[in-house]
Amino acid sequence: MKVKVLDTKAEVIEEITLSDDVFGIEPNDTLLAQYVRVFSINQRQGTSSTKTRAEVSGGGKKPWRQKGTGRARHGSIRSPIWVGGGIAHGPRPYKPNLKMPKRMRVLAFKSALSYKFKDKKVTILDKVKFEKPSTKTMVEILKKLKIESSALLVWFKKDENLVKSASNILSLNTKFAGSLNTYDLLKSDNIIFIKDAVLDIEKKYLGKKEGNKDEDK
Repeated sequence: MKVKVLDTKAEVIEEITLSDDVFGIEPNDTLLAQYVRVFSINQRQGTSSTKTRAEVSGGGKKPWRQKGTGRARHGSIRSPIWVGGGIAHGPRPYKPNLKMPKRMRVLAFKSALSYKFKDKKVTILDKVKFEKPSTKTMVEILKKLKIESSALLVWFKKDENLVKSASNILSLNTKFAGSLNTYDLLKSDNIIFIKDAVLDIEKKYLGKKEGNKDEDK
């Protein structure tokens, strides 16, 4: 596919050809849903914890004698049915560790990229150079690109001034191309690639199929 490369004034300066094998495949909706589920679960800290009746302090003495009082039989005030008692079947600490095969992660990534290109939600910039951090300049660039909703700016060579210029804009996030993942692509309405970043992604994923030993991000 041929895509336009823009400058910071939203003017076309060239066209580049990107591989359909990476940016133009038929998206797999089922696989994307599975990826989001696995990714979301693995982001959980797994530190929620409650105490059972065996862990709550107190309750060693029987509240009242077994029979003759007219009240229900109880053996401990730390029973789960008592206020202040232990919790039955409550959350316990655990470490989430769901996994997806590498070829499925690669296909999910390509599917997300293809969705964005298909919906025309991808903008490719030639270069963005800041002499000093300037949120105002970054906002002006977004206005010229007509990007009004959430966006993700993907860079290849880190520019501290660029990252700082975007950091104060709530609807704009930045990401290094080498650590970009499927969830990053899906959660943002628009994707802004620096030209070198999109070419690096194409090089990395072009021809990457099942059995490839390169680790997927």
